[in-house]
Amino acid sequence: MAEKNMDKCLCPCANCINVNGHVSLNLVERHLYKYGMAGSYTIWKHHGEVDHNSQNQPNPSSANVDIDDDDDDDDYEDDDEIVEMIHTQIESIRLDSQGEGMDTGRDDKGEVDFGEFAELLSEAKEELYPGCTDFSSLTFLIKLMHIKVLNHMSNKCFEMLLQLLKLAFPKTNRIPKSYYDAKKMLRDLGLGYESIHACKNDCALFWKEHGERVDCPVCHESRYKIDDGKGKKIPHKILRYFPLKPRLQRLFSSKHTAKDMRWHKDKYDQKEGVLKHPADGEAWKDFDNRYPSFAQDPRNVRLGLATDGFNPFGNMSKSYSMWPVILIPYNLPPWKCMKEPFFMMSLLIPGPQAPGRDIDVYLRPLIDELKEMWDTGVETSDASSEKSFRMHVAVLWTINDFPAYANLSGWSTKGYLSCPVCNEDEPSIKLRRKICYMGHRRYLSPDHKWRQSNLYNGKHDYRSPPKKFTGDDKNRKRCPDELNWVKKSIFYELPYWKDHLIRHKLDVIHIEKNICDNIVGTLMNIEGKTKDTMKARLDLEDMNIKKELHLKRVGNKFIKRPACYTLSPDQMRDFCKFLKSVKFPDGYAANISRSVNVNEGKISGLKSHDFHFLLQRLLPVGIRPYLKKDLCTPLIELCNFFHDLCAKTLTVAHLDELEKAIPLILCKLERIYPPAFFDVMVHLAVHLPQEAKLVGPVGYSWMYPIERALGTLKRYMKNKARPEGSIAEAYIV
Repeated sequence: MAEKNMDKCLCPCANCINVNGHVSLNLVERHLYKYGMAGSYTIWKHHGEVDHNSQNQPNPSSANVDIDDDDDDDDYEDDDEIVEMIHTQIESIRLDSQGEGMDTGRDDKGEVDFGEFAELLSEAKEELYPGCTDFSSLTFLIKLMHIKVLNHMSNKCFEMLLQLLKLAFPKTNRIPKSYYDAKKMLRDLGLGYESIHACKNDCALFWKEHGERVDCPVCHESRYKIDDGKGKKIPHKILRYFPLKPRLQRLFSSKHTAKDMRWHKDKYDQKEGVLKHPADGEAWKDFDNRYPSFAQDPRNVRLGLATDGFNPFGNMSKSYSMWPVILIPYNLPPWKCMKEPFFMMSLLIPGPQAPGRDIDVYLRPLIDELKEMWDTGVETSDASSEKSFRMHVAVLWTINDFPAYANLSGWSTKGYLSCPVCNEDEPSIKLRRKICYMGHRRYLSPDHKWRQSNLYNGKHDYRSPPKKFTGDDKNRKRCPDELNWVKKSIFYELPYWKDHLIRHKLDVIHIEKNICDNIVGTLMNIEGKTKDTMKARLDLEDMNIKKELHLKRVGNKFIKRPACYTLSPDQMRDFCKFLKSVKFPDGYAANISRSVNVNEGKISGLKSHDFHFLLQRLLPVGIRPYLKKDLCTPLIELCNFFHDLCAKTLTVAHLDELEKAIPLILCKLERIYPPAFFDVMVHLAVHLPQEAKLVGPVGYSWMYPIERALGTLKRYMKNKARPEGSIAEAYIV
């Protein structure tokens, strides 16, 4: 760093990330104290450290995003991955077009036109202006588009910047003349998306046979909210569709990722009874047995699908819900499989309301493409083997929280039959104003003594476990009001969908969140969160159980007696002090400390991952001093159950033990807590070990990485007036 700038430097905090210019050292110190160091800034090249790994690389780096769930941290990492990917892809296409050692596998009916790719290759190698050694026209454009996205520049502002740069640089420069030209180049690279108009009532898409209509084919509402007859037409809703084929092809255009896409077959040393990857799961193996032609080529892609709604306006009061649909390629090794750089957003479903059951309307383009890629496949160049092959694609399962589970599967997750695994044989009973699931004795051995106890619901329970339904049972035609089915999912149009052992995966982290919320809310008597309410006590009277917790009548009033599972105010403050005193790793569950109010003895504002950490790590230690052993032990066993279930490596033998243990744990809790505690989310824990046997370790089938990706998109879009287009633009760049 130059001597004249010793009193100033770039700020490397998580908020500035070396992009806001030189500032005073005092300001840097305050920022580091407030925001912390940017986690991606590992080589201090802006502060004098030499990056030996990049000294010989001629191309400048491109900003990349390190996705984090904390809304206050924006970690951007500079690297060459995007530019390297584009160069590798273009080079592989050029080699393929010239036939240099590649078996293209084309028939004699026609040849592929590589004129556009040849032009892109020349753009990638062309200097930005004569004598410029730092940028090609392509790399400079990518950097500009990153700046536009990260700083929320309007299209008009960006176009004015392009015009200024074109005038300022030498006249022979290759800077695009307009924003349209810049976007066209990205579209040619396969980094664009297709805009599809949708009905305002979510009835249909104006696509394919309805592409030219001006009114909805179902409800006949107008396609446009503004149509002045002079060419200005603004549709009610626009679905952004990101074609899947070019992005899957790009995975094979780099030698490194092409080899990784075969990892599950070529490099993975599978061991019997050990689960480390979805390839170890029963669902993967059963699919291979049913479709051996698909399994024969390990390069055929297996995907997981996840979707969730989020408000792009951050914490603003405006109600808004957008739904990205994200695909995860399971061919990759564990250290890449669930990482955000390999997530593929396929659809961006517009708001302002959630699509609900009508989400199938928006899934239509993706399902049609998936059917095509299953039936005919797509010709793809494999850079690792220098040969072409026909790539086929299959979706193995979806991953969603419980409300979204209903939208995608067609099984309503409300009412007496809300558990989709138990189906028609639900262990649910009616309380005064809610439904509870506390019939877990049926999962115990037939001769277990607790089956004859009256402490649970005042009755004996000799029922057998619920029947397991096959794909044919769930796929048969039904009356509209039969069971909890509200529709037949669009996924059944995929030829293989009915044969899957598991189609829609329960999300462990949301189940953890709800269970931990019930425990902590009841433990600390949090208003709106506790399950020990006046009505819950009346339920005990109705069932004639736990008489020591019945309401005490004093005149015209009812007094709620203290419960053994609720802390006193002093104990609550001590428990909060314990949570506040725990030191967390940098960027890991740090939100817990900020959510604790020691003086009031309250906890609020926790996120899903905070509950995950609280349940598995802190709760087993923190509750020991305050609860009796017979109350504390079942809670610790429940925490250990989730801790073991969420391990990176599982064994079938241990999952068998967990499958036997969880009903017993829930039965112990039924002897302690009121029936209102046992909602359907608590009950779903019974099915998690069996699902882990089907899909492999839980880490491959939970929503937390997806939530982190949504958190990043939300940070991009703070205070944006038109979120859908901005998010789509941010994603492709």
